[in-house]
Order: sequence, then structure tokens, then C-alpha cells
Amino acid sequence: MEVLLRLCAAVQSLVRLLTGPLFWLINLRPAPPCPPIKEPLVFMSATELARSIRTGQVTSRSVVQAYARRITEVNPVLNCIVEARIAAALEEADAVDQLIASGQKTLEQMEKETPFLGVPFTVKESCSVKGMSYVVGSVGRKGRRAERDGGAVAYMKKAGAIVLAITTTPELCLSWETNNLVIGSTSNPYDTRRTSGGSSGGEAAIIGAAGSVIGLASDIAGSIRIPAMYNGIYGHKPTPGIIPITGHYPYVDEDPNFLKYLVIGPMARYAEDLRPMVKVLSGENAAKLRLDEKVDISKLRIYYMEDAGFSMAVLPVDKSIKKCIRHSAEALRKEHNAYVEKAKLKEFGQSLEISSAVFFGMDGIPDLLNNPYNPKQSLNLYVEILKSCFGLSKLAFSTLAFYFLRDVNCFIPKRKFQHYLAKNEALSKKLNLLLGDDAVLLYPTHPTPAGFHNEMYVKTSGVLYAMAINTLGLPSTQVPVGFNSQGLPLGFQVVAGPNQDRLSIAVAEELQRLMGGWTPPGACVM
Repeated sequence: MEVLLRLCAAVQSLVRLLTGPLFWLINLRPAPPCPPIKEPLVFMSATELARSIRTGQVTSRSVVQAYARRITEVNPVLNCIVEARIAAALEEADAVDQLIASGQKTLEQMEKETPFLGVPFTVKESCSVKGMSYVVGSVGRKGRRAERDGGAVAYMKKAGAIVLAITTTPELCLSWETNNLVIGSTSNPYDTRRTSGGSSGGEAAIIGAAGSVIGLASDIAGSIRIPAMYNGIYGHKPTPGIIPITGHYPYVDEDPNFLKYLVIGPMARYAEDLRPMVKVLSGENAAKLRLDEKVDISKLRIYYMEDAGFSMAVLPVDKSIKKCIRHSAEALRKEHNAYVEKAKLKEFGQSLEISSAVFFGMDGIPDLLNNPYNPKQSLNLYVEILKSCFGLSKLAFSTLAFYFLRDVNCFIPKRKFQHYLAKNEALSKKLNLLLGDDAVLLYPTHPTPAGFHNEMYVKTSGVLYAMAINTLGLPSTQVPVGFNSQGLPLGFQVVAGPNQDRLSIAVAEELQRLMGGWTPPGACVM
């Protein structure tokens, strides 16, 4: 255990306790609520919409129009859209409707070749969409537009889906709170005084608010799953190397480990959309995941952990989240007579050190402070932090906080990095052996529901739960399960072994049936 890292985490815990009343006082005044939903079509899953469009029950144009109206309603409150392409999307929808009316293809052909034909979707700005904004929240990239579609976006378009809008991220995706100096702060649809999370906060917010039914996002340290939890939706972090990450910015060429940790995956309001999305996004790799195989829940071994182990230095897991993990495990046991066991993996107790060493040990992460062409023009980190306090820096405070942690090696001596990399490898082997191809682990996504804006700075130790699954290279599905007493979404992640994505997704599908899934903002039952 690195004493300095734990000491800093303990100090953060103390600051969190001291500032808690301050955040509460600052946010006493109610904020504008997310507008109520008026569009019946948005209550259909993407799978249902695609089927209804193919069979002529609804038109693609009517679906795109419904979501365009919803985006127009909610974005002034949430600030989650970087750029919409409504006119272009309507033209593409009209082309879809004309194709269907022509009878050129059978229903079977359309379902097989274009499973999401005519369905609109949204995309996190870091995942390139040709001709659309590619600024990724950075002042220095203002005006940038993507020259081509990223691999995952291309697969969705090939499947017939229509890009409707690009969503917000923190600067270069370097924060768990979506706030940057280009767009500003993105709010949570369940309580607009609170964060939508990050770095896929814009994508999670627009889907949670029913401004989109499905979307593409990226995850290197919980960036799909934490925002998905905060906004009451599903998010899947796939097995690394299955879904292409080409076209993602930032992208690191210098360190091959980057490919092990960064993934692009789906976000959705309905669990049934995850499996077909992963199948489309995986392309030629889909066969490795055996997604068409039916999963028998009664034959799964279901392990669960309520926390990583007690420590005064780490953000404690909220009782409401522990309760929903226990209740979900019990529901699966009762419904399917499944084997359920509370797992004992004491190695998770060092997740903070392990995941920090692995993540901050990567080479080649883009550095906005340095000017490689003119070192004299490079910026001083600590001067920029001071300037940021007075609103004078062109870099977001969250970016500078990330660079500070990198500068101090997250308070872990460089000489100990290999030690923790070895521990990560040992834990990976142990967990892979435990899960095999017939088990899942129910585990916290984040210790608390969404906090107030900027409160994440005193809760960063909580990201160890999601971050550890990245460093272990495992697939994981965030599942929404109810609300706390304040009406904030609760949830946890279902972790499976490598290439066993179908297991975590199947459990998510079943938990939606047993426990309920997405609930519209303002309609939650506490």
C-alpha cells in the first residue's frame, strides 16, 4: 500500500465531509427540471423502432422528427449537444422510407443487412463522425471537424442507423465530470443541479432524458458506465479489441497498452438494444462473442461484492447501492434458482493503487501543456492551475487536475509501477479463472449516485470501481436499478470474463424484467 496515495485519499475524504454542507447550501435553490416527455415514439426501444420502420408501421421521418423535437426541448436545460444534424438526418430518413416503400428488399433482407434501418442515434464527440464537430471540449481544437467516420460509427451507419447529434465531453475526455471551456457544463436530467458524469456525460444525459434511444461512447476509466449509472441508463464496456476504436480522439500510438484499456461501446435506455448493437459494432469480430447463443441464467454462477473492502481513505459505497446489488442477486436466485455467492476478492482492496499505476503509467497521452515545436512556448502546469482559479487559463481545471495527478505519478513512486502492474496481472488471472465462461460478478459502478456539479473533485477515489475493470480488460454492463430517496438513479455493473459479453448483457436484460430499467426523469418511484 502506498502511504502517500492513501493519505491523499484520506485528505480528500476529509475535504468531502467538510465541503458537503457547502455544496448542499449552494444548491438549495431548485434548478429547472428536465421537460416532461410528450413524444410516444421515444418509449420504444431501438429494436422495436427498427422493426416498426421496416414493416411500415411508422416512418423513419416521424421517428427522427420526434427525437429532434425532444432534443430541442431538453438541450437548453441540459447542455448536452455539441452539434445536431437534423436537416441531414431527415433527408436520410426520407431515403429510408422511400427504400422501404419501393419493396426492393424483403423484410428478412433488411433485418439481416440493416438491423437499425432508419433509427436515429447520437455519438460522443470524441468518436469521429465525418463533417461534424471534433473539438472534444478543447479550446485549442476549436473549429475542428472530423474528416472521416470512425470505425464504430461506420458500422452503425452500415446497419442503417442515422446520426442525429454529437454530444458533449470534458476536455479531451480527461475527467469524470462533463464540463469544458467550449460548451460549458452538462447537467443531469434527474436533477439539473447535479453532474451527468464523464467523460460520456453528454451522451448519457441525452439518452436518459429520452432525447436519444441509443448512442456511441468510449470508456477508458469508467467513462461509459459511470455516466450511464448517473443518468439511469444502460452502458456496455465491451471486451477490448473487439469493437474498433479508430477515429477516436484522443488516441495513443506510443503505448500498446492503450488498446487494452480504451474501448468504444453502446449506451441505451433499453437493455434489449445492447446485444444487437454490440453485434453490429463488432463487425468481423462478432463471432468471438457468440452473441446469438441463448444464455440460461439458471446455469450461471452469480457472484456479488458490495464494495472493494473497507478503507477510511476510499469513498464508501452508499447503502442504497449495496442494497440494490443484494436485492438483484436475490431476485436472480429466486427467479432462476441460480447459484449466488458473495465473492471474497481481497485484491480489489488495492484497486486504487493498481488502477492508478496502470493508467498513469501509459505513455503518449496528449499533453496540452507542451509545445513540441517550440518548447519555450510550453505552459507551466502550476501557473496554469493558478490562472484557472481566476478563469484566465485556456485549459479546463479538470484537465489541469489530470495533468497534476500525472505529474506526481498519482503519488505512487515510479519504481513501484511494475509492482502494481504485476498485481494487476495476478488479479486478472484470478478473476478470469473465477468467472470462466459461466459466471458474472455484480459490483458497484461508482460508490454514490450523481453528485452536485464540481463535487466529483472530492470523490475521485470512487472511480476505482469502474477503472479496475478497464485495467483487468473485462467486459462490463452498467444496469440501472431504481432510485434513492432523493430521486437519483442507482445501479451497478455486471462483469463477465473476456469475450463473455453475452453473459453480462443477458443478466442486464433479465434484471430489466425483474427490477425495472430506465424510468423517465420526474417519474421515478423511490
